[in-house]
Amino acid sequence: MSDDLKLPHAAQIFVTFVALLRANGFSVAPEQTASFLAAIELLGPRSLEHIRQAGLATLAPPPERRATYDRLFDIHFRGTDAIEQAEGEDEETVRLQEEGRGEDEPPLADEANESGLAAARAEALVERRFAQTATSDPLRRLAREAAQRLPRRRGHRRRRARSGPFADLRRTLRDSVRNDGEVLRLGRMRRRHRPRKILFLIDVSGSMKARTEENMRLAHVLVQAAGNVEVFTFGTRLTRITPALRLKRREQALNAASFLVSDWDGGTRIGDALQAFLAVPRFGGYARGAAVVIVSDGLERGDPAALRDAVAKLSRRAWRVSWLTPLATSPGFKPQTEALIAIQRFVDDLVDGGSSAAVVAHLLSLATRRAA
Repeated sequence: MSDDLKLPHAAQIFVTFVALLRANGFSVAPEQTASFLAAIELLGPRSLEHIRQAGLATLAPPPERRATYDRLFDIHFRGTDAIEQAEGEDEETVRLQEEGRGEDEPPLADEANESGLAAARAEALVERRFAQTATSDPLRRLAREAAQRLPRRRGHRRRRARSGPFADLRRTLRDSVRNDGEVLRLGRMRRRHRPRKILFLIDVSGSMKARTEENMRLAHVLVQAAGNVEVFTFGTRLTRITPALRLKRREQALNAASFLVSDWDGGTRIGDALQAFLAVPRFGGYARGAAVVIVSDGLERGDPAALRDAVAKLSRRAWRVSWLTPLATSPGFKPQTEALIAIQRFVDDLVDGGSSAAVVAHLLSLATRRAA
């Protein structure tokens, strides 16, 4: 390429934004990229909002993906400031305040459960970075089999079928017209089957530190493979990270999630987090009729009664509640901690969650299990 055809350095950031859109499933033609650059040159621009509007006008993202476009724009042009709480999204992050007496100082980031073995009550606000690693075999299996093996439910809409409990009168009458008014066969219908909602709750406290990174990758694969999934993290705070995980590229999705969550590797207040979840009507709606999967060791440092009450309410709304803990290393596992003993009778499954293979196997087996 000649020097005359080289892209100006100032235009690189705009061209890489177009590449980011393409990587996340947006269709952008080369002519649209040229129009985008021309619009920016025409506008000045005087602010980031001018650049955003130029992109909307020339790159033409579909209306149903406008939120994803805005999220990618903010991540690309604003960086760490992009994941700040947006106006009108007060319910996206529910923050839980420390209820102790105040003597316990929050540990520093370098001191926050380095071993990943002990549960703490104090809150540590930590930023986390995720390493780039290859996709493991269990995650590939989840991506490959999720569409066919995740649980489904009967919908209200009906479809034609060879046999079924409902008569298809429209089809029957139409066929009778072709047979001189004779009804030779009664058409049948049955309800359609739709994917069941999945609510995936991830413990990101210090005692789960060794599993946090792989659980986040698993959550991203699950959101990409099934559209009806909601993901929350909890430790000392409850955070909804579903919008971040909807980004197609894993590195960008986990980077966005890392800025949303501020209590990585901190204390453990599961009961408070679940109570906060149920206190928001929109969040509680995610659990109604859903397969709720909680990945946590259950090393609660708050009040076990609060955890028990929250799980009891959750079980009444959900289709099935599964608690996956790394402590359940054998089929005959008996809970020893006070928190797990308190919630045992309210969960349908209390099984191994100490590896990605175990979590994936349980998710793919949910369709074959009956709610207790």
